[in-house]
Amino acid sequence: MAVIFNSDHKAMAERSVLCWLATADEGGQPNVSPKEVFAVVDDEHIVVANIASPGSAKNIHINGKVCLSFIDVFAQKGFKVYGVARDVKPSETEYFRWAEPLRMMVGDRFPIHSVFLVRATAVEPIIAPSYRLYPSETTEASQVQAALCTYGVRRESSNV
Repeated sequence: MAVIFNSDHKAMAERSVLCWLATADEGGQPNVSPKEVFAVVDDEHIVVANIASPGSAKNIHINGKVCLSFIDVFAQKGFKVYGVARDVKPSETEYFRWAEPLRMMVGDRFPIHSVFLVRATAVEPIIAPSYRLYPSETTEASQVQAALCTYGVRRESSNV
């Protein structure tokens, strides 16, 4: 098994409230949709619960190439995962293995119709242009402060 996800990737994914799954339909039309129930299960696999995603499921059946994005909107950085996805149904013997971490997260709150199993092939950073254009004056702290001001929100003191 290849090691694709390092500890930083895993930590950011665990902190993320949403990830964004990009798929494409039979005509190549991209589609991006938010997913709130997901888990990094090992060094190369992410599982995403199919709770209300018939479009994503259809697209994955047509074309398994996907991209998942995880972004800290305050720090304005994250990472994207390129990979190949399969839609694992409850009727398949391996379903329970992949669904277990998701079921532990949601309990009975959401029905999990299937699991999108993504085998990562590459991971790339996502960073706001300011980090590249103004490297001497752009820090994660300055980006967070600017975002808090822009959004008009405050972080709890334990999260600063």
